[in-house]
Parts: sequence; C-alpha cells; structure tokens
Amino acid sequence: MTYHMKRKDKEITDVNVLKKILKSTKYVTIALCKDNQPYLVTLSHGYDENRNCIYFHCAKEGKKLDYLKSNNTVWGQAILDCGYSEGQCNHLFASVHFRGKVTIIEQPEEKRLALECMIRQLDKNPESLIAKLVKLDSERLKKTVIDRIDLDYMSGKKSKEITI
Repeated sequence: MTYHMKRKDKEITDVNVLKKILKSTKYVTIALCKDNQPYLVTLSHGYDENRNCIYFHCAKEGKKLDYLKSNNTVWGQAILDCGYSEGQCNHLFASVHFRGKVTIIEQPEEKRLALECMIRQLDKNPESLIAKLVKLDSERLKKTVIDRIDLDYMSGKKSKEITI
C-alpha cells in the first residue's frame, strides 16, 4: 500500500534538502522489529551522501544487534528541532523519514571511512580525531562494530518558516 503526505504544504520534495537534513542532524532514531516485537533506538550517526547511507557504531553484543541480525530492515527519522514558536501554537522543525537495510561492516578500510564520516558530522574540530584514526591499528578496528544503513526510501516534512 502506498501512502501520500496529507500536508503537501509541508512536504520536502527536493532530495538535496533531505540529504542536507541527514547531514545536519546529530542523531537519528531507528525502529527495529524481531519476533513481532518493536524496538526503538536513538543513535549518533554519520550520513554519507555519495553512498546514500547512514553509519553508526554499537557494542559487540546486545539487544540492538540481536534485532538487526533477526531483521535488518529499519525505519528511521532525523529531526532538526527549531523549537516551539511562542504565541503561534506552532512547532518549527524539519524531518526526514527513511527506510533501509542494515549491513554489519567487516572490511577495515570501510570501517575507517565510516568512522571518519561520523567524526566529521559530529565533532566541531574533526581533523585531530581523524589524524588519530589513521593510526588506529587493524586489530582495534576488528573489534569495532560499525553498521551501515543503505537507504532505499526517504521523505520529509518541514515548517514553512524553516529554510534549509
């Protein structure tokens, strides 16, 4: 079944704006499902617009990985919250909803690129951390769990007052 956005005046149709929102946010929230039981988790992330994917890291074991190994399809959202507009009964925001499949990255070089992507998105001064990342040995990288969400759908909404 296909759905459409009821508030066309808030719909974001420009894919570049959707990508900019994903690149601007510090967190995404993803919904997972295992054995017909939902699980919701908020993650810091890095968005790679060239590959149209979201990278995140997690522990070697735990609920999130159990859910992902059972069902690697996720639904998520990223929100730029610009606050409540006092006296207007309006909340200013821009959001992206997305769907994708999660892959656990095994290759050290892609792990390095994913970590660099996350650092660039999250840190105000990424270069010194990236310099340390280059020196990170492959044994330590093997122990780091990095996941990639390959996006196959995106939609978005925003308040008309928000310029992206």
